[in-house]
Amino acid sequence: MFSKLFGGKKAPQKPTAPEIMGLYLGGSFELADLKLRLIEPELTIEGCARSQLIQAVGQAELDSGGTLLRFYTDDEAFLQVVTDGGLTENHITDVKLWHFYETRTIGSDAQWRDSLDNLISQPTYSLNGHTYTRVWDAVGDTSPPVAVTEKTYEEDGDTSTTDQFMMLYERPLDNDRFESLLVAGEEKIIGNNKDRCLVISTGFDIQPSDITING
Repeated sequence: MFSKLFGGKKAPQKPTAPEIMGLYLGGSFELADLKLRLIEPELTIEGCARSQLIQAVGQAELDSGGTLLRFYTDDEAFLQVVTDGGLTENHITDVKLWHFYETRTIGSDAQWRDSLDNLISQPTYSLNGHTYTRVWDAVGDTSPPVAVTEKTYEEDGDTSTTDQFMMLYERPLDNDRFESLLVAGEEKIIGNNKDRCLVISTGFDIQPSDITING
């Protein structure tokens, strides 16, 4: 009534962040303490928080037809869910918990090109005294980084877009487990400037029994 009388307009709806497995923007989850106590001594990370709050959500479409979802938390981490053919639990093919290890600023076009051509994708990658082997090998002589564009949803309703050029590595642990390593060149356009960085993260597989959704 009043909006018709005074010419008011409805506020535009904020973009809706994707949800899956009960994970959603502003939600939280608990990690199984026993699993972490068993595996953490072998991992690069230390002191992984058992309870994590989701502060942002990212979504990227993959060339394979799948979707990559990331639930960024207050533990400098993100729970990554990969799906194939849909966005329901039946389509999930992989779940990993990643923690950021290091972020390096890339200040010039030459450094950016060198990262894309030589640094991100290598047959092996050394970190913290460990050697990881490249997982995404191409058929030909070279295995370029995998390119995706991630749209990120923030709690305040803002969204942003980041181009990422990634390579996945892994190293074996005990009991047929692996620690994964993700090396990514990230580029975000802010105004007329290119904000570029090299992001290194380590992660491990998450099973349904390892996680409890709060609420």
